[in-house]
Amino acid sequence: MRLSLLAALLLAHSSLCAAQTGANWNYSGKTGALVWGRLDPAYKACSKGHDQSPIDMRGARLDAKLQPIEFHYMGGAITLENTGNAIVAVVDPGSYIVANGVRYNLVDFEFHHPSEHTVRGKLADMEVDLIHKSAEGKQAILAVRLNEGMGNGNATIATLWEHLPATAGKQEKIADMIDAAGLLPADRGYWTYTGSELTPPCSEGVTWFVFENDISVSRSQLRAFTNLYRLNTRPPQDPHGRKILANE
Repeated sequence: MRLSLLAALLLAHSSLCAAQTGANWNYSGKTGALVWGRLDPAYKACSKGHDQSPIDMRGARLDAKLQPIEFHYMGGAITLENTGNAIVAVVDPGSYIVANGVRYNLVDFEFHHPSEHTVRGKLADMEVDLIHKSAEGKQAILAVRLNEGMGNGNATIATLWEHLPATAGKQEKIADMIDAAGLLPADRGYWTYTGSELTPPCSEGVTWFVFENDISVSRSQLRAFTNLYRLNTRPPQDPHGRKILANE
């Protein structure tokens, strides 16, 4: 059973990486987000899709049928990678969530500055997106907004940043037991909508859960990231009438 789960997670991560092959892209300039759809025929959803992410969180409707997300995260070693477009943490198999009765295995989580999603038009300082995949290949992504606060910041990020790879293509294996639950807000009320991957090929059919509450990072933690990435977010996309639901 454990070998089967391991194989499934490795295949999921491999599929995600494979999906990102194709024409080179960036967040600005001649290969920036505004022209992704024209860089490669495989990226046409980036410009033609009607369920693209991120979007602005406003006008959410309460849906009493939505259940809290069940978290089954566990500590483990991770591989932290500077992809040239983001800092991505690939996790060991075993962590998962259950959302609306579906199990989604945690594949990786990645950091962006500023936030991808806005709340009533306001950006957060950063966002971490925790990417999950079901056995059927469906994606669920949890978005947590990060804002500069007082104090020492987030303990999980402090451990990660000790190994922050400074150059594109570099990886750092972290043997410390990293638990992704340390990146979640205490109050886990969420907004949810149907959207897409945030990067080419911008595939749609992704279930997004955007937490209503943020977490704090210290000024030094924020600066350590912005020294590497001044901007690695996609502009908000047209919601095209999509409904945003809230669970509380």
